Amino acid sequence: MSIDLKDPSLYINRELSWLQFNTRVLAQTRREELPPLERLKFVAIYGTNLDEFYMVRVAGLISLYKAGIQETGPDRMTPAEQLAAIRGYLHREKIELEKNYNTIMRELEEHAVSIRPFEAMGEAAQAQMREAFYDEIYPVILPIAIDATHPFPHLNNLSFGLAVKLSDADGNIKHGLVRIPRLLPRFLKVEETFIPIESVVEHFIGDLFPGYSKIASTPFRVTRNADLAIEEEEADDFLEMMEEGLRSRNKGQIVRLELTGDAEPDLVDFLNGHLQVEEGDIYYYRSIPLNLGALWQIVGEKELAHLLLPSYNPKVLPPFDREEIFGAIEQQDSVLYHPYESFEPVVRFIQQAAADPETLAIRMTLYRVGTKSPIVKALIDAAQDGKQVTVLVELKARFDEENNLRWAKKLEEAGAHVVYGIPGLKVHAKIAQVIKRSNGRLKSYLHLATGNYNPGTAKIYTDISYFTARKEFNSDATRFFHFLTGFSTHTKLHTLAMSPTQIKPRLLRLIEKEASHGEEGHIILKANSLAHPEIIRALYRTSQAGCRVDLIIRGICCLRPGVEGVSERITVSSIIGKYLEHPRIFWFKHDDPGCYISSADLMPRNLDRRIELMTPIVEKPLAERIEQILTLQLADNQLRWVLDAEGNYHRVLPAEGEKPVDSQELLEKYVGKLYDRSRKRRSGGDRNYVKRLAEKLLKES
Repeated sequence: MSIDLKDPSLYINRELSWLQFNTRVLAQTRREELPPLERLKFVAIYGTNLDEFYMVRVAGLISLYKAGIQETGPDRMTPAEQLAAIRGYLHREKIELEKNYNTIMRELEEHAVSIRPFEAMGEAAQAQMREAFYDEIYPVILPIAIDATHPFPHLNNLSFGLAVKLSDADGNIKHGLVRIPRLLPRFLKVEETFIPIESVVEHFIGDLFPGYSKIASTPFRVTRNADLAIEEEEADDFLEMMEEGLRSRNKGQIVRLELTGDAEPDLVDFLNGHLQVEEGDIYYYRSIPLNLGALWQIVGEKELAHLLLPSYNPKVLPPFDREEIFGAIEQQDSVLYHPYESFEPVVRFIQQAAADPETLAIRMTLYRVGTKSPIVKALIDAAQDGKQVTVLVELKARFDEENNLRWAKKLEEAGAHVVYGIPGLKVHAKIAQVIKRSNGRLKSYLHLATGNYNPGTAKIYTDISYFTARKEFNSDATRFFHFLTGFSTHTKLHTLAMSPTQIKPRLLRLIEKEASHGEEGHIILKANSLAHPEIIRALYRTSQAGCRVDLIIRGICCLRPGVEGVSERITVSSIIGKYLEHPRIFWFKHDDPGCYISSADLMPRNLDRRIELMTPIVEKPLAERIEQILTLQLADNQLRWVLDAEGNYHRVLPAEGEKPVDSQELLEKYVGKLYDRSRKRRSGGDRNYVKRLAEKLLKES
């Protein structure tokens, strides 16, 4: 009897799978072996993740529902069903969130760190807060009366403030708002105590509304639909269209209202009478501050660093421990695994190219680069020096559009040729090429990566960098940049693969080929997300053929493992730890070269609607090194979670007598040892060190 691989029961809903990922983030707040501030950091991450989920995914579902659209994914859940499931899930999880937060705060109080309202502070601290209020807060906040002549104001996305109910001397009831702008700190600090700014403002309501006494007040926060929909084909000037889109982000429909648990019903009615938020999208928090992402202010306090995990200093290993980088690239292909290995060689790659008089051209794609990018500054220097600088700046990089617009304009002013994306497609590829003329010959050097050109995130995201001077790779890179800057829609790469035309077909062929080896076959795919129905069905067929498939998927996974007759040979793991697991790695036991890195996740948007690149790792020692990293992660019994056939995740713990294996901690320690050894030897690059690392660590564990 054949099984229909399009059966919706074989697919996990994308949005519910994402919620489970954020639940795994929340679970880190329960890990008692972590210092308390490290656990509070995960509360902040959880809250920031949830903000974006509501701004984009929930907002999109609400729009579909209101438009009467019943379009569904492979799981066949309608927008209405998904919204009901999401709301129920989050309202239930809020109880766990508050419980974990309170536990962490009790532990922090043992270290004299606390969050307390103004009223709970002593006289000296209140006097200090009073001075801070009049000097720093009163001049910039805005009291707003709401009545027949004062309409309810527009509230920007993620606006935060106080709703107030007031009475005058004659007993007349009035309502108003106090907007608290983001330029003010979320918490005011007195020694090791953090006072929520709204509790300070609340105390001085009478000074903001003279002649009125406060009856009630409540902090509130709103979330709007913040997903930009830009139709490039209709824009005469794409930059102008994008700037208008950014302005409209703060005008999107309000999709969530957050309140404190003791909010007076009359105030809630007043607020929502104007905001019109669905009841299921109103969240009351009884013991935690609104805007959990603002907890980063406390986590980032330098004097509290002892309450975090020890910081790790990324290492520069051979062959990049010498100053000149291009000779090292000519000598051999190299793979770096960030953040264990420093991102500094990538920055030096661009900086040295910009400063070298032999450099003719620098070409690269920029997706998320950060606000103070040394790479973009080097590109500006190169352009001003007369070098040919070509940069694809993706203006549709969600929530980085404004920063990318600013850099794009500066690059253009410096004389660089700037391309603003491809109509209808988002450019997500990570590639940089340097072309030099040396001794009358042209030489090309290439960097390909799974992550962004952002030194900041490179310290907290795990990613892979690949350097090569191979002619066939550089020829493809040249074709790729010609595609970005020219008119051609039929560009075909020969060694690299590009989506939306090449990566998916090549992956499907590789999966099918490995499946032909039956029980001898083995596939390991590591990605942030797996949601593409064609890839999932191909993996189901591979399992049915007896081939082993190990998936390391950090976030969304719509594939259901362990289903009889469909996916018994498939395992799904998710690693959640100190670093955000970000590389996309595809490994096939019987393929040559067998190992590929990519900018693309296994999702329809990446494989069908984006410009992405997939790179083969052709040198066997480098491919083996990456294989051992994957093997080490599959042996992790500290940070790894596994997905079962019912769609639930379970944390992997050591069996009796088994040593703990924390893949991130072990890589930190071992790369540190290699760095110390290389400093003593001052010898050339050791290509096989991670292979020996994994073999040694796995043997010991």
